[in-house]
Amino acid sequence: MQPKLDLIGIVVENMAKALAFYRAVGLDIPAEADSEGHVEITLDNGLRMAWDTYDIIRSFDDNWQPPTGHQQIGLAFLCDSPEMVDATWQKLIDLGYESNNDPFDAYWGQRYAQVKDPDGNVVDFFADKNTEESS
Repeated sequence: MQPKLDLIGIVVENMAKALAFYRAVGLDIPAEADSEGHVEITLDNGLRMAWDTYDIIRSFDDNWQPPTGHQQIGLAFLCDSPEMVDATWQKLIDLGYESNNDPFDAYWGQRYAQVKDPDGNVVDFFADKNTEESS
């Protein structure tokens, strides 16, 4: 049996700020998690996501240093339609998050947008350009 991807972990400076971003994206994260050092949820598809503060990472890795420069992970969220890409991007921008790439029609056939989470990770939102908005 081969190893299977089971968990995506994100190291965060401020748990409450990080979780507020991912809640705005649409993830169901309990409010009481904001004060925790480690938070973990299971997504509808069975994949788990976890967030750990700098202090938690340092608790088992004395040499760990915060990343510098560009993002350290890539996350991409599939949207139901190009309109949902635009709406999700606009919602996050209205909440004060920074756009990395405004919504655009990518040459590979998708509607695409990117927003930075509070730790500077670029999070992608995409949909097939031929997908119609559901009524």
